[in-house]
Amino acid sequence: MSDKTDDAGIRDFLATLPHASRHTRDAYRRDLLALDAHRSRVGVTHWRDYGAHHLRAFVGEQHRRGIGARSLQRRLSAVRAFYRHLLRRGEAAHNPADLVRAPRTSRHLPKVLDVDQSARLMELPAKDDVLTVRDRAMLELLYGSGLRVSELVGLDLDDLDLADRQIRVWGKGRKQRLVPVGRQAMAALKSWLVHRRKTAAPEERAIFINHRRQRLGVRAVQARLRQWAQRQGLDTHVHPHMLRHSFASHLLESSGDLRAVQELLGHADISTTQIYTHLDFQHLAKVYDSAHPRARRR
Repeated sequence: MSDKTDDAGIRDFLATLPHASRHTRDAYRRDLLALDAHRSRVGVTHWRDYGAHHLRAFVGEQHRRGIGARSLQRRLSAVRAFYRHLLRRGEAAHNPADLVRAPRTSRHLPKVLDVDQSARLMELPAKDDVLTVRDRAMLELLYGSGLRVSELVGLDLDDLDLADRQIRVWGKGRKQRLVPVGRQAMAALKSWLVHRRKTAAPEERAIFINHRRQRLGVRAVQARLRQWAQRQGLDTHVHPHMLRHSFASHLLESSGDLRAVQELLGHADISTTQIYTHLDFQHLAKVYDSAHPRARRR
């Protein structure tokens, strides 16, 4: 999507985001164009005169149109970033988004595999064909190190430290973190690297490659995981992020160390990680309901 817009302020702001993903830039552009349309409707000529009461009216209007709380939060985030840009340029005296709150989102607990389901998924056939060896390494890393699928496919050979059993992961916003690689994942990775050396294009640096000898894509990982889950007899839709959720939930349940789980997942804010404490409590509640004499139904 082009960044062309009639408003110079929005156009200049988008030009300051060269390192943002195309998805982020397109979302910011749509959100700010909706805001610009509202500014015109309420008769505000300059961005400096658009106040918090205008923005509350905009949020209320969007909410009545059926825009969800999460989308409204994203729109307010775009407005907040836009006004920070205007403030730096001296084109605004305040940030109206600092005084406006989006409706609260209902918190949905992520779906996870239990430990037995995770173990069954990891038990791929003991074959030595290229795809099975590659997929075993991918699954072990997704579950064993809690990687996002985008982080997995973005891994290069230079990011892998076999001696110290760790990988350098490039997370959201190109933030780096070092993640330990477990024994099973390391063994699977070493097996895959043997096959990779025979099949990868000489100039290709990606750890995981496809049949064209190039970097594997996100959709290919999603498809392969779905196929393996079906072959292993799992009766639930399994996607890469479910393995990340399962990693976090199982690790927190065993260690109780929320801060360590935050670091391993690469969460900037610990409140994002705290959702896994709710998952752990859910497990405890089930145990209580099934085992405690005062909780059983007669």
